[in-house]
Amino acid sequence: MIRGIWTAASGMAAQQMGIDVVANNLANSNTNGFKKSRVNFQDMMYQTIMVGGADTPSGGQIPVGIQVGMGVKPSAVQKVFTQGDYVETGNNLDMSIEGKGFFKVLSGDEELYTRAGNFSLDSEGYITTPHGDRLQPEITVPAETVLINIQSNGKLTAYGLGDKELATAQINIYSFPNPGGLFAAGKNLMRQTEASGEAVEGTPGSDGLGTITNGFLEMSNVSVVDEMVSMIVVQRAYEASSKALQTADSMLQMANNLKR
Repeated sequence: MIRGIWTAASGMAAQQMGIDVVANNLANSNTNGFKKSRVNFQDMMYQTIMVGGADTPSGGQIPVGIQVGMGVKPSAVQKVFTQGDYVETGNNLDMSIEGKGFFKVLSGDEELYTRAGNFSLDSEGYITTPHGDRLQPEITVPAETVLINIQSNGKLTAYGLGDKELATAQINIYSFPNPGGLFAAGKNLMRQTEASGEAVEGTPGSDGLGTITNGFLEMSNVSVVDEMVSMIVVQRAYEASSKALQTADSMLQMANNLKR
């Protein structure tokens, strides 16, 4: 009876984390470059009462043992790196990666990575994120620039009046052996970890990397409909676990009242 109470409680705690992840996905459904998360669950240890295959006193063999599960726990919250929808903005500095890859920026003294390509210029002409983190390698756009063109291979060209070419630069992107191992640092930024592996730099469109599309932004890959369905499933699972807890409690109450 007591085992059932704790098992049901573990189910409620696990589903609570599930709803937390769904809520964060929905909150970021309009965040540029955001990648949704999902919770992976695993069963916990089992209490083994009888081992299957054990010999019986009569010389036979027990065909099926007795194992009672002790509940569930979250095993991982995994980022899902599917492609988000594209939105045309017409802004010269808006970029999206079509395929695999990340932009690299310098945040303070740390190199971080992002899929959000909503860049702009700071007062010194450097291309930066909305938080002022400079795109790496650093690129300066001349003040007299009237048009910026970025090709699919990452070549940036700044033009002045009369289509005069003022400057050129190369935007590279970066891939990881295991992007799911990246650490989400907030502000649309990811941090390299031992689980993700070392960043591999490359030219867009080469070695399996994606290409850059100028004047477009990649939106969140969150499907509101899918998340609403997940919310219903999580809610029902939480409700079922709570009913199991109440039932175990009622059975325990009956046992305690037998003496009356």
